[in-house]
Amino acid sequence: MAIVSHVMPARRHLLRVMPRERPPWPLLVLGLLVGAAALLPAYYLLLRAADGGAETWDHVFRARTTDVLVRTAVLVGVVTVASTLVGTLLAWFTIRTNLPFKKIISVAVTLPLVIPSFVMATTSIEFFGIGGVLQDWLGVFGMEKIASFDGLRGASLVLVLMTYPYVFLSARGALRRLDPSLEEAARSMGYGPIKTFRLVTVPVLRPALTAGALLVALYTLSDFGAVALLRYETFTFAIFNQYESALNRSLAAGLSLVLVFFAVLLLAGEGISRGRARYYRSTVGSIRPAAPADLGPWKWPVTLMVLVPVVVGLLIPVGVLVWWLVRGLMRDQQMTALLEPAFNSISVSLLAAMAAVGLAIPVAVLAVRYRSWWPSRLTERVTHIGFGLPGVVVAISLVFFGVNYARPVYQSNWLLLFGYVVLFLPAAVGAIKASLMQVSPRLEEAAQGLGRRPWRVLVTVTLPMIAPGLFAGAALVFLLAMKELPATLILSPIGFRTLATVIWDASVDAFFARTAAASLLLIALAGIPTAYMVLRGESARSNSR
Repeated sequence: MAIVSHVMPARRHLLRVMPRERPPWPLLVLGLLVGAAALLPAYYLLLRAADGGAETWDHVFRARTTDVLVRTAVLVGVVTVASTLVGTLLAWFTIRTNLPFKKIISVAVTLPLVIPSFVMATTSIEFFGIGGVLQDWLGVFGMEKIASFDGLRGASLVLVLMTYPYVFLSARGALRRLDPSLEEAARSMGYGPIKTFRLVTVPVLRPALTAGALLVALYTLSDFGAVALLRYETFTFAIFNQYESALNRSLAAGLSLVLVFFAVLLLAGEGISRGRARYYRSTVGSIRPAAPADLGPWKWPVTLMVLVPVVVGLLIPVGVLVWWLVRGLMRDQQMTALLEPAFNSISVSLLAAMAAVGLAIPVAVLAVRYRSWWPSRLTERVTHIGFGLPGVVVAISLVFFGVNYARPVYQSNWLLLFGYVVLFLPAAVGAIKASLMQVSPRLEEAAQGLGRRPWRVLVTVTLPMIAPGLFAGAALVFLLAMKELPATLILSPIGFRTLATVIWDASVDAFFARTAAASLLLIALAGIPTAYMVLRGESARSNSR
């Protein structure tokens, strides 16, 4: 077993990456075009904020803005830490242990990602809030008072339930590529499972964990539905109020630029956390799957622990939705036709997933294989900006460019698809990059030494080896596009309805049965392709061994 002489601490095994030659010009051009497209919202915000003059910046830099910024930072920190912990543990238990029903649990813990934030918040309030289902149940035992569910407590719980799948999917794809001989060497040196996980597994998974944590932080930064319903004011809440009033859109643009600055700080922190280490073996290494760790007497207690986020983040919201649906049917509430919106949701989300993964590949290759600050790292960083902005901001910016510079695609599905890619490209980039960092470049260099062209090496060598990351990225983008509301409302053609827009219309009109029916169908339809993409990532990895 050829590994370095001292595996512990694991960082000794992670050597620095030496810069490679300049990237091929087709790869460079494609990566720069993707980065330029991702910068369109920021460019629009600069133009709009400049129209407001000094008055805009006076409002942006007032004391009230600082208070909201601190509240936003606290929420982002709490949610990111909790989601990273939950997602990492779930990934390890479902990949590296003999946990029962692993495939079913893997799909179930991913599905909360598809529930719109306002639906998750509403159902959580219905169950956990004052006067809700939980209080009624506790009243049977004489416990009539419960803690308030709104504010930071409620917003944090709802957002953790919705964001831990980012870390789970990224870590899961990386664990599929992790060389099991590293952990086996640590075990042979007398380290137990917990110490091996802490000192070997976690450091090697650092790119995947930081990529997932970055998505969690950016999503929390941009969310509106949960913080609005749970009455926790953040920057996004203030921006939506400005756009809704339509009194001063320059001020809204200025506040959005503060979010861009916040996102840049998060990106810088992610880069520092990931460091310049390499995360692949210096030798060929083992290609066999890792033997699952035996949980022994802890098997069923761990299973119950793993099921907690499934119950709270999926079964309880689904249960509330089913109750709304049954209650509405009993009251003869009229339903809405859902076949066409369901088809629209699936088709445009699948296209967005494929487009995002295809465009994320050159960005990830530039970032991992050609690690210069310009253009590789900068291109990768700017692709994340759209994910940290509210969907309404990105959508309005694309409307501006569509009307002024690309009128043929304005009010078409092409502009909607482009909006989805700008919003959700980071989900694909992070998952692919994490997998690619575990592939030794020597394999690609060997293939090129045999006379294969770079594009053939990419297709026949690199892509099969990072298949888990490709499918994880596709699953993330698909789920996010299925539930996206603001961009769909603004960018879609007239009359184009998705399940997300149907849910919104029904909830605004207080037709809870219609809201429930569309939400349940959304979860069910998302579960089928999600199960395929998550489980297909496993089989793809097995076939590439």
